[in-house]
Amino acid sequence: MTAVVSARHLGLTFRTNDGDVVALSDVDLEIGKGEFVSFIGPSGCGKTTFLRTIADLEQPTSGTLTVNGQTPETARRDRSYGYVFQAPALYPWRTIEKNVALPLEIMGYSAPQQAERIGRTLDLVNLSGFEKKFPWQLSGGMQQRASIARALAFDADLLLMDEPFGALDEIVRDHLNSELLKLWAATGKTICFVTHSIPEAVYLSTKIVVMSPRPGRVTDVIESDLPRERPLDIRETPEFLAIAARVREGLRAGHSYDEGAV
Repeated sequence: MTAVVSARHLGLTFRTNDGDVVALSDVDLEIGKGEFVSFIGPSGCGKTTFLRTIADLEQPTSGTLTVNGQTPETARRDRSYGYVFQAPALYPWRTIEKNVALPLEIMGYSAPQQAERIGRTLDLVNLSGFEKKFPWQLSGGMQQRASIARALAFDADLLLMDEPFGALDEIVRDHLNSELLKLWAATGKTICFVTHSIPEAVYLSTKIVVMSPRPGRVTDVIESDLPRERPLDIRETPEFLAIAARVREGLRAGHSYDEGAV
């Protein structure tokens, strides 16, 4: 399997007025093309920091990291990834279609190209018909779907998602989890997904990366043998519960298990 992301002995230390803060320590990880990889661990364990290093928003202080065989900076300049943040981060004065169009405008796509891509991506996230609406006219779940559409609009092969459903209620979250799996199946993209939820990580992923408290280390990498088509009730099956138990044990082994955090 072709490696989309490859980290070797990766470390990142923040320099602060109160001293050094080690955010990542000796991280070794490979993410293959088309995988859905979730990162789980306690707050402050480096999950988001690792995602930000992939996106070239933070720079490692040791080790190596490649994205599509290139440096993160080159991958960023090549627009090799889309990034979905915890909050939708939509401009309130722009309609949904204009929000989705923003990266396309920056990248110089023509008006017909923009229209085709906007229509296609809004259809992928089931927001066709809401093009002229403003963000404040949509629910939180619909706003986050618009944010995903914006990240998909320029058709990058890698999608980085930083706890995108964490602020949503359980019913909406379940629905968007199912929709995200359909989207992944339809596009074949590689997805890196940060979460605090064990059920969400197990339901979505082909691979689950368990991280320890700071300094962030990878304590376990769990391969899932669940089928690609996953109805919500798969979460009640022995196979699902066995994987969830291993994730929970990995969190305990890293001294990071906290009932309130998962």
